[in-house]
Amino acid sequence: MGVPARPRLELMAADGRLDPRALAALWAGKLTARVSRGLRLGGGTTLPGDVSRFIDPHILRKLAVGFEQGTMVVTGTNGKTTTAALLRRILEVEGRQALANQAGANLIFGVTAAVVDRARWNGRVPASVGLFEIDEASLPLLVADTAPGTIVVTNLFRDQLDRYGELETAAGHIRRALRQGPEGVTAVLNADDPMVASLGDDLPRVVYAGIDDPALLQPELRHGADARFCPRCGSALEFSGVYFGHVGHYRCPRGDFARPRPTVRATRVAFEGIDAMRLTVTDGRASVEVKAPLSGLYNAYNVVLAMAAATAVGIPLPKAAAALTDFTPAFGRMERVVIDGRPAVLLLAKNPTGFNEVLRTAIAFGEGHTFVLALNDRIADGQDVSWIWDVDFEQLRDVADHIVVTGDRAADLRVRLKYAEVPADRVEVIDSWREALHEGAALTPPDQTLFVLPTYTAMLELRSVLTKEGVLQPYWSR
Repeated sequence: MGVPARPRLELMAADGRLDPRALAALWAGKLTARVSRGLRLGGGTTLPGDVSRFIDPHILRKLAVGFEQGTMVVTGTNGKTTTAALLRRILEVEGRQALANQAGANLIFGVTAAVVDRARWNGRVPASVGLFEIDEASLPLLVADTAPGTIVVTNLFRDQLDRYGELETAAGHIRRALRQGPEGVTAVLNADDPMVASLGDDLPRVVYAGIDDPALLQPELRHGADARFCPRCGSALEFSGVYFGHVGHYRCPRGDFARPRPTVRATRVAFEGIDAMRLTVTDGRASVEVKAPLSGLYNAYNVVLAMAAATAVGIPLPKAAAALTDFTPAFGRMERVVIDGRPAVLLLAKNPTGFNEVLRTAIAFGEGHTFVLALNDRIADGQDVSWIWDVDFEQLRDVADHIVVTGDRAADLRVRLKYAEVPADRVEVIDSWREALHEGAALTPPDQTLFVLPTYTAMLELRSVLTKEGVLQPYWSR
């Protein structure tokens, strides 16, 4: 996969086995995970990584040496989990066993926990490829620890400004990681996001991915669009059309910067309700038809980026396309369940652009009329919830028959819906997670689908209810 051999750490034994300190870190982490799950304190998706790294800060680096075909990393604001899951499916159908942090804990401690948990007691990893989704701010540290051969960047949007600052801050973390990565690293970048595309400047190996379907382009930026200016000269970008947010076709009027032509691109995207979509994808050598059990333009990008990453590691486009026909969506991301006999779909919504797109998907492709909206302000969500005023809840005004609002900041969401002019008699605030789900199901007509749109920790709370009721498996066991 083009990853150079890393120098052996002095702390490692000469025969390649873990040194005593690393072995102690591994065992402590594995035991912590088992205790956490055994006592039902959680999924053991983060704490074991904290424990292992406390004992040996180099534990992930030492274990990652065992990935014979190197590592791949997915970062960005939205789509990390789904893109990584799609790519994992492609790799495994191709016969490349991947070890991933599929439970979604995407800080360095979560990645460490995933590798520690899956590694054998002697330190050997039961996979040929490491495949990790990672938070933008943690990317430089993960690159230092795992020397990835491929780094995928999905998009950059405003997200949890109280934790990460403006887009330029997140872009700076990624830019530093790309430039400090190992010799031979390939960057797979979203050509349609101007800030992401600009990360490819001066990089020796870049695969750009995007969508070239004029039928789906909207003529104007929405008010919540973020990256409006040229990353080189600061001039206002000219957009010939946008797909969502600031993602679309653009150029700088001064000629300093323009959308790069995608290496891998979807020339046609067609949605089959909420259950599937069909794409025509080409890499200039082959053109394939892809059917994936997902919906929404944001998921079309996830598919194209995953296929582009697959081509970067030598998997032909037709094989990548064939692998996705029976893909299972990641937990909370277009996850289908049945609640009290009513079909329901869980759609994670954690920032303005993401919320706008899942709303649009639920309404346009799912014909949604009944919703459960859940808003939390915990650390993993971002404690500043003022971002909900940039969400286009006005989309619900004429289509929603019933909306159940829940979560730690349900009252804030209720006020936002009032200003969106959603009729008050269609909105109900329910504090209990369980009661909110069952009331939403009760309000859903037999021939319709309930759409559940939570922020991250609210999604975990709602899934916990459904897990206890036997509707879903714990997210860490998928």
